[in-house]
Amino acid sequence: MIALRIVRDDLTGPEILALLQLHLDEMHRWSPPESVHAMPAGRLRQPDVTFFSAWDGETLAGCGAIKHLDAQHGELKSMRAAPEYRGRGVGRAILDHLLAEARARGYARVSLETGRPEPFHAAQALYRANGFVECAPFGDYVSDDFSMCLTRVL
Repeated sequence: MIALRIVRDDLTGPEILALLQLHLDEMHRWSPPESVHAMPAGRLRQPDVTFFSAWDGETLAGCGAIKHLDAQHGELKSMRAAPEYRGRGVGRAILDHLLAEARARGYARVSLETGRPEPFHAAQALYRANGFVECAPFGDYVSDDFSMCLTRVL
């Protein structure tokens, strides 16, 4: 397991902006337009979202965010490992950090939306291995042939 330094990020550094652009580009490549729910940097800077970056020394390894939905519920957003860090435990480390943040906020549960097709299977496996189960759509999401929502009670 890589020793990562996970920090709150203001989304101004070129490395994080490049990783977010990669994330957005992949979501647009893999998803129908109406199912792209990835947030651009400007939206991730809003007060209802707390964004974190994960660093291996001076190299960006990944990122993730938590969006405040209400006093009991948070949403995971922008979970992404840098391409050279995929499969090396970065996603798990970020997920653990976000779950700790959710607990510190007093949330009763956290949820997320992801895709059903093959490009999203690794993400689904990470979430399911960490106690997430499929749930009814929340917020403005819909459950259909493409999208699915997952939740975890804390």
